Formats: sequence, C-alpha cells, structure tokens
Amino acid sequence: MGGYFKILASERLKMSRSFIVLLLLLSPAISVLVGLMSNIEGADRPWLVLLGTMGMLHALLFLPILSGIFAAFICRYEHNGGGWKQLLVLPVTRTGVYFAKYTVVMVMLAIIQLLFLGAMLLVGTVKGIDAPVDWEIIGRCLAGGWVACLPLAALQLAVSLMWSSFAAPLALNVVFTIPNMLVVNSAQFGPYYPWAQPFIATVPGQAMEGGGFGAMNLPFENLMITVLGSFVVFLIFGWTYFKMKEI
Repeated sequence: MGGYFKILASERLKMSRSFIVLLLLLSPAISVLVGLMSNIEGADRPWLVLLGTMGMLHALLFLPILSGIFAAFICRYEHNGGGWKQLLVLPVTRTGVYFAKYTVVMVMLAIIQLLFLGAMLLVGTVKGIDAPVDWEIIGRCLAGGWVACLPLAALQLAVSLMWSSFAAPLALNVVFTIPNMLVVNSAQFGPYYPWAQPFIATVPGQAMEGGGFGAMNLPFENLMITVLGSFVVFLIFGWTYFKMKEI
C-alpha cells in the first residue's frame, strides 16, 4: 500500500477544489423537498415512514448515479494528458493508488448519507414529529445503504479505470440504474443487482405503507452477506485489472 496516504491527501485536495463537492448536497436537498411534500399524519412510526418517503429517490436513483460520477471523476485527471504515467513514476504503488481512490469515493458517499440523515431530521422537526426517533432502525438502514454501495463503487471504479472517456462510464451507470424500480420488485433478483442494493438496504419494508414489496422484505443480514460477497469479487477484479493495466 505504498503511497496510500500521500495519494489519499492528493485526491482529497483535488476533490475539494472541484465542483464535484456540490453534488454532495444534491440528493439531501431534493430529499428535503420530497419530505416536506409528504403526508405522514397518523402514521404509527412517522420517522420510518419519513425515511421510506425521502429514501425513495435518494437510494433508488441518486446513490447509484452519484457513486458512478465520483468513480469516473476521480480517474478523470489521470486519463487526461498521460496522467497515469506521471502519477506512477512517483514513489507510490498501484495498490496504494487504487485503494486511495476507492477510499475517497466511499468517504464521499458516507458524507451524503450523513447529510441525508440531517435532512430527514430537519424535515421531521419542521413537520412537528414528536415521536421518538427510531435511531436503531434508521442508523442500521443508512449504514446498510452505505455498505450496499461498496460493491457498486468497486465495480464502477473498475469500469472508470478501463475507459478513458468520462462520459461512457456515467452513461453505462445510468442505463443500469433506470431498471431499479422493476428490479426491486423481485425478491429473487433484487438482492443480486448492485444498482438496487443501496435502496433495498436503506428503505426497509416496514417503512412503506402496506409493508413494502419484493426485495424490501428480505432479512437485512441475508442482504449484507450478498453485498459483502459481491464487494469482495468486484474489489479484487478492479484491483487485479489495475495492477496488470498497461500504462
């Protein structure tokens, strides 16, 4: 992991100076609007209903797409003007570079989850919810949603390393994100579809009127086993490809 922390600091600096940090606010801001327009009066567990309402767009659409944007953007500089050669002549290893870039993507997704939590608490306060916050379930769902992004981010980082085009990985990501609404209806296929896993983990069936549907009612532990298994496969695939990649 030679040079991991040096590359990590460099990537953090590049991200902080780019417009990409503004995207961290996109999903939480839209989720606030969705939450304010929602009707949760009379709900037995209003915080969970609010999580389900605000989490629909957030976890079904924005988390998968933003993970792809971050992965593509973090490789953009190196794809331009022989950047990979300039980077790898430094005293760093390819392993250190790969894991540093992956760490930055996951940290940004963690920040989005924290901002989403803040957005949900803000909406709940504005709407006057006086019920106790279901911290255990909400915390598990938001943490689970972040964990469910692990394999997706690894897969999209691998694709971004393969293709020098910035737009191509993003277009591919959007194409695979669009079917999410259909995929999550299937308890058989939903848990194995990387683009649907963040939604299934973030929005539990108990947060939806009528108990949810399809893959939303799967046991949380079973989903996490599937997520971590695919994470190991995609991470090793991307890391192996980058180590063997001709620069």
